[in-house]
Amino acid sequence: MAPTSTAVRSPARQQNTLRKLEEPIPLLLRPVLRAFILGYGSAVAPRVLTLVLQHVSRLRQRSKNAAAAKGRVDGVSCAPHEPFFVSLGRLLRGGLDPQRFPTFCAALVGGSTLFEVIISKALSTWAQSISPLARIRLSRWFATFTASWLSLTLLQSKPSQAFSATVVEHAEGATSPKEKTIRYAGRSLDLTLFAVTRALDVIVGELWARRKQRRLAAGKSWTAAESALSKLADPAMFATSCAFIMWAWFYHPYKLRRAYYSWIKSAAAVDLRLIKALQRCRSGELRYGEDTGQAPLLQEMCRDYKWPLAWGDPAVAVPFPCEMVHMGRGPSCEYHALARFLRSFKWAMATYLPLNLILVARSPGLASLRKSVKSAARSSAFLGAYIALFYYGVCLARTRLGPHVLGKDTAARQRIDSGICVGTGCALCGWSILIEKPGRVANIGLFVAPRAMATLLPRRYPWDKQWRETAVFAASTAVVFTCVLENKARVRGFLGTVLATVLEP
Repeated sequence: MAPTSTAVRSPARQQNTLRKLEEPIPLLLRPVLRAFILGYGSAVAPRVLTLVLQHVSRLRQRSKNAAAAKGRVDGVSCAPHEPFFVSLGRLLRGGLDPQRFPTFCAALVGGSTLFEVIISKALSTWAQSISPLARIRLSRWFATFTASWLSLTLLQSKPSQAFSATVVEHAEGATSPKEKTIRYAGRSLDLTLFAVTRALDVIVGELWARRKQRRLAAGKSWTAAESALSKLADPAMFATSCAFIMWAWFYHPYKLRRAYYSWIKSAAAVDLRLIKALQRCRSGELRYGEDTGQAPLLQEMCRDYKWPLAWGDPAVAVPFPCEMVHMGRGPSCEYHALARFLRSFKWAMATYLPLNLILVARSPGLASLRKSVKSAARSSAFLGAYIALFYYGVCLARTRLGPHVLGKDTAARQRIDSGICVGTGCALCGWSILIEKPGRVANIGLFVAPRAMATLLPRRYPWDKQWRETAVFAASTAVVFTCVLENKARVRGFLGTVLATVLEP
């Protein structure tokens, strides 16, 4: 029981320490300072960690080169890098840029706090017929809306090379063409979609909770269908989001952020020639029963895996065997799915287990160790099942069920490989979330939902349309902030706790 009591007292002790440190700061400025520190840490800390890891890697490479040179072996010449402390200083100073995320956080929180005081006084003077509770809610909503609009506009004002393009204009009568820089909007799209997702979660959750309260107050029972819908809402949100993300990863990779695309590629461990073949099936470049010049793509894969070259010729193999999808793991689709699960489980455990073991240091003990290992194994099983279900969904459509439902003729095989097989894998993979703890399902679902919504929208759009995104962000943030101040529990996950801590006086 001793470790438990210590763990309970520790956060309270830390909170008291923070309150003592904040005592000299005016009450109105405390949320601003908390928001800036939180934004600065979230923006700078990952970059500093990356810089440290790169520096350690360079030191190791330098020592290897020195050892090789000492042994009279030619060393690898490396390009000169900026000194570590120079880079560190640049990163630390960059976080203080008024057009970056930390200042955005401070302006958002500080503006909403300041504007609430002003709007509340105005409403108490000009809208006395409105109830006090309604005035408080209106003042909070409009204050946050205004602060959100201004702070996002500040963040969007920073130019970015990724959201600009240079065009050459040929004006009449001009002796030489002129270059013109066109600026695009969309730099803050991910942040906006994150706010939209959270606002929708708050609104839907509140409406559903009120529906339940009305039914119970009226003496009506909460039906089994409604209970099942409540339990399956979060898994369904995650599964639907993953379906859009995986479809985009397969057919429209430019709609995903580069780092996110690369992470999925590492987890999937797929031969890119397979992806190209199925992409060309969808575009019509590769057609079964015809020689369209696409045979070299898969025949190269046949040589690598020592398969018959005829397997890679779409004019002969209709369709190419499912064993090629298994990439050397034999003809059985079920064995391939199991092998995928085990491989992905090991890959995920190498990441999750060390992270979970670090948390054991907070409360050392056998129980904590067992809990950490169990949590890592559960998360790894979820990821392993995700990948296995995706691949098995492809096999279901290509071999196990698809041909028996759609037919085995050439046209049916073309339809299956033109998108049905990939779509089946996309639809199945996300349901692996049922392996995870119910408490984590909502957090994971709310993490992937904005990324799924981003696949339906252009990453860049005309600059003059940016006000629409700004208005959506402002309205969504106003909903979330207003809800946090009235009912913290309604804003689910870690975000609700963080916002409640930042916004409290």
